Amino acid sequence: MSEFEEEESEIIELVDDDGKIIKFKLLDVTEYKGEKYTLLLAAEPDDEIAEDEVVIFRLNEKEETLEPIEDEQLLEEVFEFYQTETEEEVN
Repeated sequence: MSEFEEEESEIIELVDDDGKIIKFKLLDVTEYKGEKYTLLLAAEPDDEIAEDEVVIFRLNEKEETLEPIEDEQLLEEVFEFYQTETEEEVN
C-alpha cells in the first residue's frame, strides 16, 4: 500500500445537522469502560472545528455508526484515559 492510499483510508466523512460533509482524520480508537470510542481530528479545519481539536464519538459496531456524546464529563474521561494509554505506550 502506498503512503497516499494509507493516508486516504484514514479519512472519515461525517454529515452534520445541516447536511454538510465534514472530513476527519482517524486519530485512534480506544476502549473505555466496555465501550469503544473514536478520536478524530478535522481533516479540513473550519470555523467550528480547530485543526488540533479532538472530536470523540462512541463507536456502535453493530450498526457501524459513530454516535455523538452529549455528556461533557464522559468526553473528558475518555480523552484523559486515551492520553494516559498513549503515554504508557511511549514509555
